[in-house]
Amino acid sequence: MNGTTPHIVQYQGSKRNLAPQILSYLPRRFNRLIEPFAGMAAITIAVSKQNRANHYLLNDLNEPLIGVLRESIETPKKLIEEYTKVWSEQLVFEMGSVEHYYKIRDDFNAGNKCAANMLYLLARCVKGAVRYSNTGMFNQSPDKRRMGTSPNNLARNVYIISNLLKGKTDFASTDYREITKEARPGDIVYMDPPYQGVCSSRDSRYFSGIKFNEFVECIDDLNRRNIDFAISYDGTCGERQYGEDLPKELGLRKIMLTAGLSSQSILLGKKETTVEALYLSRNLQNIEIHINQGEQLMLAL
Repeated sequence: MNGTTPHIVQYQGSKRNLAPQILSYLPRRFNRLIEPFAGMAAITIAVSKQNRANHYLLNDLNEPLIGVLRESIETPKKLIEEYTKVWSEQLVFEMGSVEHYYKIRDDFNAGNKCAANMLYLLARCVKGAVRYSNTGMFNQSPDKRRMGTSPNNLARNVYIISNLLKGKTDFASTDYREITKEARPGDIVYMDPPYQGVCSSRDSRYFSGIKFNEFVECIDDLNRRNIDFAISYDGTCGERQYGEDLPKELGLRKIMLTAGLSSQSILLGKKETTVEALYLSRNLQNIEIHINQGEQLMLAL
């Protein structure tokens, strides 16, 4: 399929821009891709765009996010129609689009966590960053400079994604360790958990943080069962380092990927480059597919 790799909505922490680099360390063909921390499924979409896997498993502890992915892939027409209704209300809302955002947020927190509401909040919130309070309430503020992804742009991308993944994808919203237990030889597990700086306690994107020792035990289990995996885990921005290296005893290869200038540092008047680590399991350590410049541009755009 020609054209750029689509995405549903802006999502903070997405590996969409890093996808060309990450995919260069994965096999050309494999059975199934499993994402225990799916977010907006950037790597799954990129892999499906290149037709590398037969099946996909998307999991995220944030159940409304999985609802957006499920409807985007399985019932795109329904999602687009409902999103269009929610998005269009802000254009005629008497108190303005910002107050409309808070109205939808209140509705969401009151229990109406439908995919259209979740998607609208993502489209309008600051930096596409999902944030929740200690009581589980969505509390991110609206970006007052924009109205969010237009229904027409959304529809174009969602239908492409649905065509790529419909009938090939399973969905779950449970602990990442339960999902990795489902992996079998021939699968690839791609994990993108929160940075270690937020792993030891509750993380506002994932409802609960992940503990370092439990994560290491999960990786060790994958090793013992000969499951191939790649992990985006720590990194640096300027002189700041996020997290410690994963233990050498796991036998992983660590590769540093340049993610570009930090948008946060630019806002502060600095120019700091973000570098993120990619850890590879034993069987993936000698794979490096050199995709041509055209493919890189299509994935990154």
